[in-house]
Amino acid sequence: MTRTEGSRSVRAARLAPKVAAGLGAVVFLVTGIWALVDPSSFYDTLAEWPPYNEHFLHDVGAFQIGLGATLALALVWSDALFVGLAGVGVGAALHTVAHAIDHGEGGSDSDPVNLGIFAVVLLAGAALRWRDRGERQL
Repeated sequence: MTRTEGSRSVRAARLAPKVAAGLGAVVFLVTGIWALVDPSSFYDTLAEWPPYNEHFLHDVGAFQIGLGATLALALVWSDALFVGLAGVGVGAALHTVAHAIDHGEGGSDSDPVNLGIFAVVLLAGAALRWRDRGERQL
């Protein structure tokens, strides 16, 4: 094997996980936004398992967006704790939105507040980690 062939295979091996993460991010973000924004179309096209439950599909969308955000963030930042907190925080924040939109369709009246507090904790943790990142580099 020549040096060029070896370099290409090393580059391909390093690129493949990034391509997989990018593809995963796009698929999760697109399907998640679809399920959150237009749950009936998502149900009719991809997830026709009765009974139809709009709130459940809103939740599915929220968490798929969180997964997509996590993969997208991982492509840009190598800090696993920041990526985890920020990505899960996005999913948790959208879960809060889903419960606010679907208020009165089940669950507890306190769900939007309780879920919102949890989302704020996660996103605040990500913000603190982000701030700490800058201080560690000094």
